[in-house]
Amino acid sequence: MTQLSDIQIAGISGSLRPGSYSYQALQQAAQRLEALGATVEVLDLRELSLPFCNGGDDYPDYPDVERLRETVKAADGLILATPEYHGSVSGVLKNALDLMSFEHLDGKVTGVISVLGGQSNSNALNDLRVIMRWVHAWVIPEQIGIGQAWKAFEADGKLADEKLAKRFDDFAESLVRNTQRLKGSA
Repeated sequence: MTQLSDIQIAGISGSLRPGSYSYQALQQAAQRLEALGATVEVLDLRELSLPFCNGGDDYPDYPDVERLRETVKAADGLILATPEYHGSVSGVLKNALDLMSFEHLDGKVTGVISVLGGQSNSNALNDLRVIMRWVHAWVIPEQIGIGQAWKAFEADGKLADEKLAKRFDDFAESLVRNTQRLKGSA
Protein backbone atom coordinates (compact mmCIF):
# COMPACT_ATOMS: atom_id res chain seq x y z
CA MET A 1 0.00 0.00 0.00
CA THR A 2 1.19 3.51 -0.79
CA GLN A 3 2.57 5.57 2.09
CA LEU A 4 0.37 8.53 2.94
CA SER A 5 3.29 10.92 2.65
CA ASP A 6 3.53 9.87 -1.01
CA ILE A 7 0.03 11.19 -1.80
CA GLN A 8 0.13 14.44 -3.79
CA ILE A 9 -3.12 16.40 -4.20
CA ALA A 10 -3.68 19.48 -6.38
CA GLY A 11 -6.55 21.78 -5.48
CA ILE A 12 -8.17 24.26 -7.86
CA SER A 13 -10.62 26.95 -6.82
CA GLY A 14 -12.90 28.03 -9.63
CA SER A 15 -13.63 31.53 -8.37
CA LEU A 16 -11.98 34.86 -9.08
CA ARG A 17 -13.94 36.74 -6.41
CA PRO A 18 -11.99 38.32 -3.52
CA GLY A 19 -13.01 36.57 -0.30
CA SER A 20 -14.23 33.60 -2.34
CA TYR A 21 -16.23 31.00 -0.42
CA SER A 22 -15.09 28.40 -2.95
CA TYR A 23 -11.49 29.18 -2.05
CA GLN A 24 -12.35 28.98 1.66
CA ALA A 25 -13.99 25.59 1.11
CA LEU A 26 -10.93 24.39 -0.80
CA GLN A 27 -8.73 25.55 2.08
CA GLN A 28 -10.86 23.58 4.55
CA ALA A 29 -10.45 20.42 2.46
CA ALA A 30 -6.70 21.02 1.99
CA GLN A 31 -6.14 21.45 5.73
CA ARG A 32 -7.88 18.16 6.44
CA LEU A 33 -5.89 16.35 3.76
CA GLU A 34 -2.63 17.73 5.14
CA ALA A 35 -3.66 16.65 8.65
CA LEU A 36 -4.01 13.13 7.23
CA GLY A 37 -0.46 13.33 5.84
CA ALA A 38 -1.09 14.19 2.19
CA THR A 39 0.77 16.98 0.42
CA VAL A 40 -1.54 19.58 -1.12
CA GLU A 41 -0.71 22.27 -3.66
CA VAL A 42 -3.47 24.80 -4.18
CA LEU A 43 -3.70 26.52 -7.56
CA ASP A 44 -5.49 29.81 -7.07
CA LEU A 45 -6.89 30.85 -10.45
CA ARG A 46 -6.96 34.45 -9.20
CA GLU A 47 -3.17 34.36 -9.29
CA LEU A 48 -2.66 32.57 -12.62
CA SER A 49 -2.69 34.23 -16.00
CA LEU A 50 -4.60 31.80 -18.20
CA PRO A 51 -5.97 32.45 -21.70
CA PHE A 52 -9.31 31.30 -22.96
CA CYS A 53 -8.89 27.79 -24.29
CA ASN A 54 -8.76 27.84 -28.10
CA GLY A 55 -8.47 24.08 -28.50
CA GLY A 56 -4.75 24.23 -29.14
CA ASP A 57 -1.94 22.52 -27.28
CA ASP A 58 0.53 25.38 -27.00
CA TYR A 59 0.12 28.70 -25.20
CA PRO A 60 3.68 30.12 -25.31
CA ASP A 61 2.59 33.56 -24.08
CA TYR A 62 1.05 32.01 -20.95
CA PRO A 63 3.60 30.14 -18.81
CA ASP A 64 0.92 29.55 -16.16
CA VAL A 65 -0.77 27.08 -18.53
CA GLU A 66 2.29 24.85 -18.25
CA ARG A 67 2.38 25.36 -14.47
CA LEU A 68 -1.28 24.30 -14.23
CA ARG A 69 -0.75 21.28 -16.46
CA GLU A 70 2.43 20.08 -14.75
CA THR A 71 1.05 20.54 -11.23
CA VAL A 72 -2.06 18.53 -12.06
CA LYS A 73 -0.13 15.90 -14.01
CA ALA A 74 2.25 15.35 -11.06
CA ALA A 75 -0.62 15.02 -8.58
CA ASP A 76 -2.24 11.73 -7.62
CA GLY A 77 -5.55 13.40 -6.89
CA LEU A 78 -7.53 16.62 -7.28
CA ILE A 79 -9.94 18.79 -5.38
CA LEU A 80 -12.13 20.98 -7.57
CA ALA A 81 -14.10 23.72 -5.82
CA THR A 82 -16.51 25.88 -7.78
CA PRO A 83 -19.16 28.46 -7.18
CA GLU A 84 -22.37 27.52 -8.92
CA TYR A 85 -23.15 30.10 -11.57
CA HIS A 86 -26.41 29.84 -13.51
CA GLY A 87 -26.84 26.24 -12.43
CA SER A 88 -23.39 24.96 -13.40
CA VAL A 89 -19.63 25.09 -13.02
CA SER A 90 -17.93 28.49 -13.13
CA GLY A 91 -16.51 29.46 -16.51
CA VAL A 92 -13.05 30.02 -15.06
CA LEU A 93 -12.86 26.46 -13.69
CA LYS A 94 -14.23 24.96 -16.90
CA ASN A 95 -11.66 26.95 -18.88
CA ALA A 96 -8.82 25.72 -16.63
CA LEU A 97 -9.97 22.13 -17.15
CA ASP A 98 -10.28 22.72 -20.90
CA LEU A 99 -6.63 23.85 -21.00
CA MET A 100 -5.66 20.33 -19.90
CA SER A 101 -6.06 16.98 -21.61
CA PHE A 102 -6.18 13.28 -20.84
CA GLU A 103 -2.41 13.45 -20.38
CA HIS A 104 -2.94 15.60 -17.29
CA LEU A 105 -6.27 14.36 -15.91
CA ASP A 106 -6.51 10.65 -16.72
CA GLY A 107 -6.65 8.48 -13.59
CA LYS A 108 -6.83 11.35 -11.11
CA VAL A 109 -8.89 10.61 -8.02
CA THR A 110 -11.05 13.71 -7.69
CA GLY A 111 -13.18 15.28 -4.99
CA VAL A 112 -15.72 17.96 -5.95
CA ILE A 113 -17.11 20.88 -3.96
CA SER A 114 -19.72 23.47 -4.96
CA VAL A 115 -20.69 26.67 -3.20
CA LEU A 116 -23.93 28.56 -3.69
CA GLY A 117 -25.46 31.73 -2.36
CA GLY A 118 -28.91 30.10 -2.32
CA GLN A 119 -30.09 26.63 -1.46
CA SER A 120 -27.68 23.77 -1.98
CA ASN A 121 -28.20 21.54 -5.01
CA SER A 122 -26.02 19.23 -7.05
CA ASN A 123 -26.02 20.79 -10.54
CA ALA A 124 -22.38 21.96 -10.54
CA LEU A 125 -21.31 18.79 -8.73
CA ASN A 126 -23.00 16.60 -11.35
CA ASP A 127 -21.47 18.66 -14.17
CA LEU A 128 -18.00 18.26 -12.63
CA ARG A 129 -18.58 14.51 -12.37
CA VAL A 130 -19.45 14.34 -16.09
CA ILE A 131 -16.43 16.44 -17.09
CA MET A 132 -14.03 14.41 -14.98
CA ARG A 133 -15.48 11.07 -16.06
CA TRP A 134 -15.03 12.19 -19.68
CA VAL A 135 -11.28 12.63 -19.12
CA HIS A 136 -11.06 9.27 -17.30
CA ALA A 137 -10.68 10.65 -13.79
CA TRP A 138 -12.19 8.88 -10.76
CA VAL A 139 -14.59 11.05 -8.73
CA ILE A 140 -15.12 9.93 -5.14
CA PRO A 141 -18.70 9.35 -3.96
CA GLU A 142 -18.43 11.95 -1.19
CA GLN A 143 -19.09 15.45 -2.41
CA ILE A 144 -19.78 18.76 -0.72
CA GLY A 145 -22.46 21.24 -1.73
CA ILE A 146 -22.58 24.33 0.47
CA GLY A 147 -25.78 26.35 0.20
CA GLN A 148 -26.12 29.82 1.67
CA ALA A 149 -22.35 30.05 1.77
CA TRP A 150 -22.47 33.42 3.47
CA LYS A 151 -23.64 31.56 6.62
CA ALA A 152 -21.25 28.59 6.32
CA PHE A 153 -17.98 30.27 7.29
CA GLU A 154 -16.80 32.18 10.35
CA ALA A 155 -14.88 35.42 9.89
CA ASP A 156 -11.60 33.48 10.19
CA GLY A 157 -12.61 31.09 7.38
CA LYS A 158 -13.45 28.16 9.64
CA LEU A 159 -16.70 26.26 9.17
CA ALA A 160 -19.59 27.42 11.32
CA ASP A 161 -21.48 24.10 11.33
CA GLU A 162 -20.21 20.88 12.94
CA LYS A 163 -22.17 18.66 10.52
CA LEU A 164 -20.57 20.41 7.56
CA ALA A 165 -17.15 20.08 9.21
CA LYS A 166 -17.79 16.33 9.58
CA ARG A 167 -18.67 16.13 5.87
CA PHE A 168 -15.32 17.76 5.08
CA ASP A 169 -13.57 15.20 7.32
CA ASP A 170 -15.31 12.32 5.51
CA PHE A 171 -14.52 13.91 2.13
CA ALA A 172 -10.80 14.18 2.96
CA GLU A 173 -10.62 10.63 4.32
CA SER A 174 -12.32 9.27 1.20
CA LEU A 175 -10.05 11.22 -1.15
CA VAL A 176 -6.94 9.92 0.62
CA ARG A 177 -8.21 6.34 0.94
CA ASN A 178 -9.29 6.10 -2.69
CA THR A 179 -6.13 7.80 -3.95
CA GLN A 180 -4.07 5.26 -2.00
CA ARG A 181 -6.08 2.41 -3.49
CA LEU A 182 -5.77 3.59 -7.06
CA LYS A 183 -2.13 4.58 -6.76
CA GLY A 184 -1.30 1.35 -4.93
CA SER A 185 -2.79 -0.76 -7.71
CA ALA A 186 -0.97 1.06 -10.51
